[in-house]
Amino acid sequence: MKVLGIDPGLRNMGWGVIEMDGPRLRHIANGVIHSDGADDLGARLSTLFRGLCAVITAHAPDAAAVEQTFVNKDATGTLKLGQARGIALLAPAEAGIAVGEYAPNAVKKTVVGVGHAAKEQVQHMVRVQLPGVRFDSPDAADALAIAICHARHLQGRTLRIAPSRSGAA
Repeated sequence: MKVLGIDPGLRNMGWGVIEMDGPRLRHIANGVIHSDGADDLGARLSTLFRGLCAVITAHAPDAAAVEQTFVNKDATGTLKLGQARGIALLAPAEAGIAVGEYAPNAVKKTVVGVGHAAKEQVQHMVRVQLPGVRFDSPDAADALAIAICHARHLQGRTLRIAPSRSGAA
């Protein structure tokens, strides 16, 4: 199963694709979709949507996950981030892909084991869990962490609903 992680951003939208094979995770690809800050908001959102649709077409993920928005000090910035997050939810949904949503602390706790881990700790643990990975950018590293978080939650769900192998009822 392929999982797409998306780190929403209006200027830089990070994405990362991993593959789950039982408990093993493997890096497929990662990158960033850039929008031009000089363009109007509609054009920027269109660029992000088209770019994310191209990633989905190229990698055909089975599941996707997006980081939830946190409130910035600046209300206008928060609203713009929310609009970029809408694109991050819309593109996979339009492709028929179920989308999970995770708070930043939940991603950090799943990947690092600590909900308030520093970015460097998250990137280190992504490298540990995806040996040989090279990040296109910090935004792409965050997207891979989101994909790992979703994969681990999907694995946990599979383990909880799988029938017992011992035959005991």
